[in-house]
Formats: sequence, C-alpha cells, structure tokens
Amino acid sequence: MSSPGLRSYLEDVLASVRDVEEGEPHELPVHAQADTSRTAVALVDLDGTVHAAGDADHGFPIQSMSKALVYGLAIESLGVEEVHRHIDVEPSGDAFNRISLDDGSNRPANPMINAGAITAHSLVPGPDAPQRFERIRDLLSTMAGRRLEINEDCYSQEIGGAHRNLGIAHMVQALSELPDDPHDVVDGYTRQCALEVSTIELARIGATLAGGGVLPGTRERVLREDTCRQVMSVMLTCGMYDSAGDWVSTVGIPAKSGISGGILGAVPRRCGVATYSPRLDAHGNPVRGILVLERLSPDLDLHLMRAPRPND
Repeated sequence: MSSPGLRSYLEDVLASVRDVEEGEPHELPVHAQADTSRTAVALVDLDGTVHAAGDADHGFPIQSMSKALVYGLAIESLGVEEVHRHIDVEPSGDAFNRISLDDGSNRPANPMINAGAITAHSLVPGPDAPQRFERIRDLLSTMAGRRLEINEDCYSQEIGGAHRNLGIAHMVQALSELPDDPHDVVDGYTRQCALEVSTIELARIGATLAGGGVLPGTRERVLREDTCRQVMSVMLTCGMYDSAGDWVSTVGIPAKSGISGGILGAVPRRCGVATYSPRLDAHGNPVRGILVLERLSPDLDLHLMRAPRPND
C-alpha cells in the first residue's frame, strides 16, 4: 500500500470508530477531563517514514506505556538474569495495581503491572533518585525524537494519591528487595508515568523496539537487540493487562496500553504503531484503540502468527 493510500486507509479506519461511545476515561482528573472525541493512529516504519491520521500530534501522559521501556533500561544496565531475579515474566491475571507478590518467590509477576514496574524503576542505576529519573527520561526522549516534559497536573494528581503504589513499594521492600527508598522510587515512577508524548512519538518508540533498538531512519543504537526481544516478548504476553490472551489471538503484536488512552505497539522488523483515544474498557484498555488495531492487524498483515507468504 502506497504512503498516500496508507494515510487514506488510516483516516477511514478512524472514521469507522469515532462514533463509538463505549467506555469512560480514567477517573484521574487530567484524564477524566480529556476531550473524548480525540482519536489518533500512527505507524512509523523502520526507515523513519511516518504514516498518521487524526489527532496524532496531541500530547498526553505516557503512563503505563513507560513500563516496557524502563524494564528494558533495567535489563540494559544489569542484564536479564539479574532483573529476572527481582521480577518474573508471567501473566498475572490480576488488576494492574493489585498489591501482591508471587507466593513462592516473592517477586512481582511481571514488569507490566505496578509492582513489577516500580521494582524495575528502582533497578535503574543512578547515584540518586533524581539522576535515575533523568536516565529514564533521556532514553524515552531519545526514542521519541525530542526531550519529553512532565505533565505537571498528572504528576501532582497522582503523587497526591499514591498511597497504593507506596503500599506496593513498601511490600516489595519488606518481602523481597527494593534497591532504594520506597518514597523516592514511587516519586520517580510517578514522574516517569507523567512524561508527555504524542501518538506519533509513541509509534517512533515502538519502531525503535521493532528495529532491535536502532532509532528509525538512523544507524544509532539505543538498546541491544536481545533487550528489545525480551521487552517485546513480555509486552506480547502481559502488556494488555488481564485481556492479554484475547489480544494475542485477535491482534497478535507486542503492545502496552496506558490509562491516558494510548496503546504502544511494536511489530518486529516491520514498524511501530500507536493509537490514542481516552475512553477505556473494564480492563483499563482504550476501546477505540483496540478496535483500530483489530482492523490494522489483518489488513496490514501485522499478526506475529501470520502464515508466511510466497515472497516473505
């Protein structure tokens, strides 16, 4: 499909979901007050070519989509075996913010739920908490293509009600191992989730993962290929909360959703893909975004389990 044809196709896909009114935005005021008519989709090829439609330049907090990237940074810094000593990689079947650890190992089930994401944040090396956050911001900014700024409303609203995440951090420290002070870790984690991105920037981030850690359209490597493989594997099995099984069977691409309304996807060796729309389903996943990707996956042949074609 040619670039003009792809843009027209993406616009048609968005038009088909714009009137879907199911779901509600997240209750956090910065999300609850979002314009629910906004809808966007973007694809970024490994050569850096951008295909986008809708409100693709509109910014919103990255939220849980940052979990996959910080998990990658922890692996990059410490190695997968050391990170796995702290965080498992099994689908939990639980809500993303459940206060629980595995009964046998006392590890969080995976890095895509809050317990695992908070632990992953604490594993990123740094001389102090502020510099650890800046390492995370630097990676996400490099992958997005510009310096990302904190949405201060999002940060202040979340940190003011961070009692559950503080409870999770204290639990990890008490029963397992949290390499830093729980209050510092939760503060940095909250800042990480409040970094503001657009749908196009999310797709660039996805394209970096899909390209094995090389920034799209360049030869600049920011993550190792094996790190990206591990991150995308866990995104595929755990990234869409407790609807991950449905996601793998219907869409079949590594993805991570966020309560702001975004979905970050990476199709290995193909492209990055992202959507945005604030209304969420009962699992906390964006309703219109899922519909868009359920359409794109078969139409653009993105499912990882697709049968090979004669010229593949």
